This record gives sequence, C-alpha cells and structure tokens, in this order.
Amino acid sequence: MRKDNHNMTDQVQFEVFGNLGKITLNRPKALNALTTEMCKAMIKAMQAWENDDRIGAVLVEGAGDRAFCAGGDIVMLQESAKSGDGRAEEFWRTEYALNELIHRYKKPYIAMIDGIVMGGGVGLSVHGRLQVAGDNTLFAMPETGIGYFPDVGGTYFLPRLGRDIGNWLGLTGARLKTKQACALGIANVYIPSDQHQAFITALGKADLDGLDGPVMDVIKHYVKQPDMPDNLPAAISAFDKHTLPEIYTALRAYGNMKVNKDNEANINWAAKQLAFLESKSPLAVYITYEALRRGGGFDFRETMRQELDLSLNFLHIPDFIEGVRAAVIDKDRNPKWAAASIEDVNFDDIRAAFSQAPKELKFLD
Repeated sequence: MRKDNHNMTDQVQFEVFGNLGKITLNRPKALNALTTEMCKAMIKAMQAWENDDRIGAVLVEGAGDRAFCAGGDIVMLQESAKSGDGRAEEFWRTEYALNELIHRYKKPYIAMIDGIVMGGGVGLSVHGRLQVAGDNTLFAMPETGIGYFPDVGGTYFLPRLGRDIGNWLGLTGARLKTKQACALGIANVYIPSDQHQAFITALGKADLDGLDGPVMDVIKHYVKQPDMPDNLPAAISAFDKHTLPEIYTALRAYGNMKVNKDNEANINWAAKQLAFLESKSPLAVYITYEALRRGGGFDFRETMRQELDLSLNFLHIPDFIEGVRAAVIDKDRNPKWAAASIEDVNFDDIRAAFSQAPKELKFLD
C-alpha cells in the first residue's frame, strides 16, 4: 500500500493497493458530504489513474460506518444562494464534471455504497461500472423535500429505471434499503458488510488490468444473493403518467375505493405516497417531473447541462432557501412553500427554471 499525493485535502484520501486506486471520502462526522475541494481532488486523482498503466481499477468508499456519502454541503449552497458569492456555482460545475468523468471512465469504477447514499453520493456511484451494496445501504434522492430537484445525473439515471419507478423515487424521495436497491438495479452487486474489507484487500492483490474480467473474478468469491424484497404494489402505476396532475389524480383515486382485503395494501401505499408528495415543494415537484421527462430522452451530457441550468436557477427560487432552512438549519421540518399545492404553481416559474445558464457546463476532455 502507498499513499498517493493527489490528496489536496484531508477530506478525501487516496491510496494505491497493488493495481487498485482507492478513494476514501473522509468526513464521517458530516456523513462524508461532498465539498468542492473533495470533487477537485477526485478529478485530479481519477484523471491521473486513468492514464496510469499501473492502475487497473478505481474504488471509492466512505469513512466510518454510517454513510457512503449523504450528499453535498447544502448549508453552504443555501448561504451562497443568499449572498450570490459564486460558491454554489463553482461546486456544481465541479461536481457535475466529476459525475460525467465517472460516467465515461475507461477503467472499472467500484463504489462501495454501504450506509447512506443520497444526493451527491448517488452521483458518485450509480454512473460507474459497479455499485456494491452492503447490509446497511440506504438510498434516496430526497431533494424535493428541500425545494430542489434530484441532480448529479439523477434526471438521467432515474427515468432509465422505468417511468413509474423513476418518478416515484424522484418526486417523493422514497428511501430504499439493500434488498430494494438491488432489485431495482441501483446496486448491481451485494456483498455482506463484514466482507467488504476482505473484498477490497483481495482486489489489491489481484492482477487488475483495466478491464472488467479480473474484477469480476474477485467479486465472484464474495458476492451473495440478497433476500428478495416484497413486490412493489400495483399502485406504483399511478406514477406512470404523462402529466404530473395525472399522478396526483391516480393516487387520490385509491383513497376513494372501498377497502377490501385485495386492495387494502394498494390504498395504504397510495395514501402514503400522496402524503409524501404533498409535503414537498410544489414548484420543485413540478420542475422535477419535467426534468425527468426531458432527461429520459437526453444523452448524459445533455442531461448534465440541463441540470446545471436548473441548479443555477434554483439559487433564485425561494423554496430552495426555505427548504434548507426548515430541514437542516432551524430543523423545524415546517417549510412554508411559495405555492400551497401544484394547482397554485405558476408555469412561468417552471419555464424560468429551465432557462439556459450564461456559460454551459464544461466537461473534462
């Protein structure tokens, strides 16, 4: 093992084990939330390793036992939105460029997504070759609850799970544990948590050559089949609609049904999802629905350019500042959204959110 001097910050560490380049997100007290400096350091290391014949694969994990990565520093983003100091824009431009680098990385990229994987942590994992779940994996894209949208390539990734699943996860912020994350394809490998370090050690001893084969030869000694989750209820079809109001109408229709043993689970599930939706920012939910619709037809770079436009425009949307305040600053969990319901959302505000940024996103090639 050797340290690698790409680490420009103690918040992220770089080591080389044999032919394996290993990245450790090192902010366990902050659930390994990302900073601009961490993203810059990862870009520098990953670009160097991609062109280094001695490195055959890259692995990223989170320090501590609670989280892979819980997202970005949303307090900083809110402060930047209020002050206009440019820190938020620098962060998003850097983070999204990193997401795109991961998406097209030439060598196997392995994300050890045990613990919390939300927001920015999703962007560090789902776009790579392998997502290794553990026993404590907890996935979510909860951004509509802070008056924002599922970024970091979420509007590319989620629609490709299917319109019903993508809309459900992106609009409600639903949380998935290991079994469901594996069943839906968010994680493509399950290794029990107590075997993760042995797996990483074995990778460091393997003859990794930049191709998938040697990595898969190691994985086969550790991979297990997770327990099957309960099937999603038939009411998930309520999210497979051509317009956002149709989703609400379909969910409410379950509430008008006469309860019996055959439909009780669907009625209860639909009521729970409707309550989730009605607690979110109506404007953010509307923007998210449209972003997911567009992202389903975009390539990855087009999606990331759209997400930068949206992010920069969200800096001027009061619901974002209010959502962060209620969730993580005052923690009263009682946001006062600008619109009371989706029926009150001004369509000019939706159109404005998609207006193009003065400078489009710059990629790394």
